Amino acid sequence: MAVLRCNALQLRYTGMMPKAPPLLSARGVTKFYGGIPGCRDVSFDIWPGEVLGIVGESGSGKTTVLNCISARLEPTSGTVEYATRHDGPADIYRISEPVRRLLMRTDWGFVHQNPRDGLRMEVSAGANIGERLMAVGARHYGNIRQAATDWLDKVEMDTGRMDDLPFTFSGGMQQRLQIARNLVTAPRIVFMDEPTGGLDVSVQARLLDLLRGLVSDLGLAAVIVTHDLAVARLLSHRLLVMRRGEIVEAGLTDQVLDDPQHPYSQLLVSSVLHP
Repeated sequence: MAVLRCNALQLRYTGMMPKAPPLLSARGVTKFYGGIPGCRDVSFDIWPGEVLGIVGESGSGKTTVLNCISARLEPTSGTVEYATRHDGPADIYRISEPVRRLLMRTDWGFVHQNPRDGLRMEVSAGANIGERLMAVGARHYGNIRQAATDWLDKVEMDTGRMDDLPFTFSGGMQQRLQIARNLVTAPRIVFMDEPTGGLDVSVQARLLDLLRGLVSDLGLAAVIVTHDLAVARLLSHRLLVMRRGEIVEAGLTDQVLDDPQHPYSQLLVSSVLHP
């Protein structure tokens, strides 16, 4: 009698859909600031429903890459292609400015490290959410207010504070509001720059739980830049390790963090395990 028998064993990594067309493809993305490279020859794909983490020390180029692939900073060379809903893959720096801006209001979201950079501090919490809906054509006040109420509830904020100004909220609450503002238009991909940076540990934990649930429930693709390997492990399916503007290692998150191959990746992991 066999001690162990496996029949038609299958293993699927959630969010990894290599047979489907990628949602976004970066090829040879390079950005120079004068003569100084911010990133050099960066290439990768992102599939629908996948969360890609980009890690590295300060100055490694990860935020430059994030800005280049989100149409916030045009690269010096290379291409960034996005699979549009109706016209197929398009180079985001070759399409017209109105089309690109429409994508930024609808298909894409961007969560800043400092929520004040992603919110309008002079208008209410509800208006911050409703404003993005109005940018895509919503005009019915009752429907807009109801959507704002629903999203405040989804990000676990007190709906009774809908008419309060963002500066009256804590940093963690402002970050939740920024997330609601970005997700209300049902984007297909969200770019996040250190979304838990600067927050207390307890606030970080609650926000990470919220992000993980929303990304999973909504089937979002996401790119998350972080220096915190614990954040990367919790949220991302795949990981890119950057150093001096280049990708030095890439792979499934658990593989990279549990068995790093590049000396720099090994140093990053060991510095967390042995501070």
